[in-house]
Amino acid sequence: MLWLAANTWLFLNTFLLYSTGQQYHYLYNMLGVGLCISRASASVLNLNCSLVLLPMCRCLLTFLRGTHRVSTKRTRRLLDKSKTFHVACGVAICIFSVVHVSAHLVNVVNFSVSYSEDFPALNLARYRGEDPKVIILTTIPGVTGVLLVLILLLMFLSSSYCIRVSNYEIFWYTHNLFIVFYIILMVHMVGGALKYQTNIGAHPPGCLRANQSSTEQQGEDLDQTEDEESRCREDAHFQPHSPQTWLWVSGPLCLYCVERVYRYIRSSDPVTIVTVIRHPCNVIELRMLKKDFRARPGQYVVLNCPGVSSFENHPFTLTECPTANKATFGIHLRIVGDWTERFTQLLLPSPRKHLEVLPMVQQRRYPKLYIDGPFGSPSEEVFNYDVSLCVAGGIGVTPFACVLRALLDDWRGFRLQRLYFVWVCRELQSFYWFADLLCALHQKLWQENRPDYFNLKLYISQPDSLQSMCEEQYGPLTSRLVVGRPRWKLLFDEIGKSNEQKRVGVFCCGPKGISRTLHRLCNSARSCGTIFEFNKESFS
Repeated sequence: MLWLAANTWLFLNTFLLYSTGQQYHYLYNMLGVGLCISRASASVLNLNCSLVLLPMCRCLLTFLRGTHRVSTKRTRRLLDKSKTFHVACGVAICIFSVVHVSAHLVNVVNFSVSYSEDFPALNLARYRGEDPKVIILTTIPGVTGVLLVLILLLMFLSSSYCIRVSNYEIFWYTHNLFIVFYIILMVHMVGGALKYQTNIGAHPPGCLRANQSSTEQQGEDLDQTEDEESRCREDAHFQPHSPQTWLWVSGPLCLYCVERVYRYIRSSDPVTIVTVIRHPCNVIELRMLKKDFRARPGQYVVLNCPGVSSFENHPFTLTECPTANKATFGIHLRIVGDWTERFTQLLLPSPRKHLEVLPMVQQRRYPKLYIDGPFGSPSEEVFNYDVSLCVAGGIGVTPFACVLRALLDDWRGFRLQRLYFVWVCRELQSFYWFADLLCALHQKLWQENRPDYFNLKLYISQPDSLQSMCEEQYGPLTSRLVVGRPRWKLLFDEIGKSNEQKRVGVFCCGPKGISRTLHRLCNSARSCGTIFEFNKESFS
């Protein structure tokens, strides 16, 4: 609401300034409402071009999230929307760029058609009837405007969902054109296309006597009083606006650049890959080691492997955090797409058929790997509720694996009193990724006489893939295995009855269908006075 209010106020305030301001009287008479719309949309663009960078300051957001004295739980939940806010600012930039460009096209035509003989300094055209295309291509604002439109169009098209899914590299490379975009944006106003009057006191707007052409003067009433003539003591003087865009964007841009330099220095030392494990269903586990690396459960890191691509960076949730007794940390990645396929080929030789089911540990010379992070995510809030519900779909279990490991280490150190964990997979073998972890946590809680602390439900969505987990050590999982999809409404009612008048944190990482269903139920479910707060895992 604050963002919408700021955009609305800026647009209306700037529109009224240029339509009623005395210093823009002659310019408004020449260009009309196109002047007001172009400048009002420019103000909105300045605001959003400065705000769009802030959600991408990941280190700043991680600091705010981790400093509980600085940010409340509600504020931290707002930080989870940083990517959404970034997209909203980007969409606003695209929409108002269309408005801005359209209004300026009208202005260029009016500069040509309404060429002023009385105020030559006010004209952008060199003569009446000059081709508007020539005006655009021979002025700094015109040329830079064309370049800005082309860059923005390229960034907008490459940001579409189909491009990001099918060819992430195109999205990544074109999105980094924002650096060129901002450089051109800050020089866009150089050249003084629009001018304002500087001597309103000596030449009040509307007094054309001192500047009127001889043809217009002949048609005037010769009996004009001396008082009226004395109002025009000199000709109207005009001055171009000094560029102001840099005042809007320089602060966020410098903040973003400082953070990128800090992140570059922090991630400049490659990590040591300790172990690579192949799991069923095309999942690879990496266990790594890096000096002075600290992370909290639920956070994620960004991987860069120069052997695959020097400029591509991909986020992965930590499935194992370093502790006081163990310095290694780990991630799980699913082999989906070109980058993960090439990365896996560097890590492991081509898999043989008899190694597709059981995990395999291989020791070999690994490629260089750089880690940027860790960064905050909504999963960190699991421990800040009395009751939490974690819902994972397939490989979406990774944000919660580190949470389960933290509980396995020392569950007494958290506010969390009860954890509901729901994991939905298509194939039974997917549960083997963290079967040992789930069984170890189950056994620990039973030994400590707290079996109700951890409520586990496993679902296989494809009945034809059902097999039996015949291994004896996986007995606790077999009893919690359900064929089919979860009945979410019944699950929420059950949790509500068991936790009356409490606030339950709902955390989801998985397909959009599951997240939409959970989000809708969180907004509508009020069983036994229980409040459900939805938190969606989303990398920024």
